[in-house]
Amino acid sequence: MLHKPFLIYLVDDDKEDRMFFREALDEIDIPVIIKDFDNGVSLMEDLLDAENILPDAIFLDLNMPLMNGEECIEDIRTEAQFSKIPIIIYSTYVDETTAYRLQMKGANWYLIKPESFDKLKKLLAKSLAYIHQKQTNESDSTSFVITTV
Repeated sequence: MLHKPFLIYLVDDDKEDRMFFREALDEIDIPVIIKDFDNGVSLMEDLLDAENILPDAIFLDLNMPLMNGEECIEDIRTEAQFSKIPIIIYSTYVDETTAYRLQMKGANWYLIKPESFDKLKKLLAKSLAYIHQKQTNESDSTSFVITTV
């Protein structure tokens, strides 16, 4: 069991999806602190504020106003201090071309939003195990996985 809670950033413009995500994490027996954002601009402002603690991972929706997920990845990966933060795409849609492009830009994992609460809990539990593994195994390759349940 982990002692220190994960600090998770969730970036999604859909308020209901953010609430669904939070509720699913609340039911998983892993300590998590969630900070959410409804757009990429707010995410970047928070990340660039030197007074803030960096997250253990960022769950990032692709289709958002102001600054979409792909633009966020590009900005995050240009900053050296953010290079080790796993970026997990969290989207309803995937195609191989988009997934490959996002991987090349620095995304670590791609979760397809499930249609049920139980499936979301399973996906998030897998995701937290992945984040924990990334933190404890520095030599881990930057594998890219598209995951559904």
